[in-house]
Amino acid sequence: MAVPIPSRQIFIDGEWREPLLKKRIPIINPATQEIIGDIPAASAEDVDIAVEAACRAFSKPDSWASTSGSLRAKFLRAIADKILERKIELAKLEVVDCGKLIDEAISDMVSVAGCFKYYAELAEALDAKQRIPISIPMESFKTHVLKEPVGVVALITPWNYPLLMAAWKVAPALAAGCTAILKPSELASVTCLELAEVCRDVALPPGVLNILTGLGPEAGAPLASHPHVDKIAFTGSTATGIKIMTAAAQMIKPISLELGGKSPILVFEDVDLDNAIEWTLYGCFPNNGQICSATSRLLVHENIAAKFVEKLIEWSKSIKISDPLEEGCRLGAIVSEGQYEKILNFISTAKSEGATILYGGVRPQHLKKGFFIEPTIITDVSTSMQIWREEVFGPVLCVKTFATEEEAIELANDTHYGLGAAVVSKDLERCERLTKVLQAGVVWVNCSQPCFDQAPWGGIKHSGIGRELGEWGLENYLTVKQVTQYTSDKQWGWYSPP
Repeated sequence: MAVPIPSRQIFIDGEWREPLLKKRIPIINPATQEIIGDIPAASAEDVDIAVEAACRAFSKPDSWASTSGSLRAKFLRAIADKILERKIELAKLEVVDCGKLIDEAISDMVSVAGCFKYYAELAEALDAKQRIPISIPMESFKTHVLKEPVGVVALITPWNYPLLMAAWKVAPALAAGCTAILKPSELASVTCLELAEVCRDVALPPGVLNILTGLGPEAGAPLASHPHVDKIAFTGSTATGIKIMTAAAQMIKPISLELGGKSPILVFEDVDLDNAIEWTLYGCFPNNGQICSATSRLLVHENIAAKFVEKLIEWSKSIKISDPLEEGCRLGAIVSEGQYEKILNFISTAKSEGATILYGGVRPQHLKKGFFIEPTIITDVSTSMQIWREEVFGPVLCVKTFATEEEAIELANDTHYGLGAAVVSKDLERCERLTKVLQAGVVWVNCSQPCFDQAPWGGIKHSGIGRELGEWGLENYLTVKQVTQYTSDKQWGWYSPP
């Protein structure tokens, strides 16, 4: 049964508005390659109007910034409830919009609601954290701290987890008292536009959240460089992150960046093979391999490598590849033709450089349409190969062996990226050692990819700046103000009176 796509406009100041240039972008279902609808394409002029609306909502006398955390929490919980009411509908929209399989999409909607609820709690707690006294060494002064919203924020999000990545930014920004302009990827914007409808349903004050869809150069770039935007939060490619950082630097504007990755998973010889294999697959192939933190570089001890890879292929052959709306599907379609061709080019280059495509790397024979690629396992890889060093963003796993712990660490850290890393071993003392030396913002022990609202998320090196989620995610959108009062009736006495 076809999934109907709502026809929406851009969302500014609490209202649907047609873009000034009246342009629209087609939506292509990655599983069928059919056009199933379209989204509005905002321009720089629309960005100006949205930023102006966010500025008004932030600075007017009864502004969002001046409301209590407890009031903001009520809106966040109402948004969460509406998301849960519509979770199946929203999940199906994401499936046809970006190729995500239905089970993952439903799970994502539950996570979206959970994120809004979590930041509702932190918004309430923020009220109690105002006017925190600071101990100082002079009795004639008293000092306290105010935590205030940073202002109008630009939130630029990717296509791999469309509504979830939006929630990771929108929820803490609104909890902090910021007003926002959300710019989702043009490749997957449908559920983010439905978030606008949810905001209308819960009567979120006009201008607090504005949502602009459109192309990066026409809408994203003007938003990132807008002089009245006080902060930029971006998730996406490292190349685009560099452009955003450059634009922000011209105005000394704060940024947070969650960028690319080429994360390792280290499997030692003492593991339970089946457990380690499942986590290896789960670290790379969910969401069709389109995960910034994918542990796509497998480092396996040489003593178990042959048996491990043999069983890894057996497991990979059992992964169901189908229309992502089908029950039991475990690998869906790549988001777009451009991304599909990019992945195939990575695989072709790996082969031409001397690597072995041990399994997969092609379209499944039973699927004649759609951007589908079999889970791919590549061996005989050198550390200088493109496939080992660059982010593929698809269902591609590279395999290398190691002989010693020291060699494994050196191979794991030999990358420009530093988002995630995983270590699998029954030796917990070894695991503890590795958590300290692996160069990544997130390290998983005997697992890969679990993520929780309460724990910080982000990378080092070329994988980004700052942290999302947890209390760290809220701090992204707050500034700290020191307030110091002179409490004595006596004259200060530095200058002599005339």
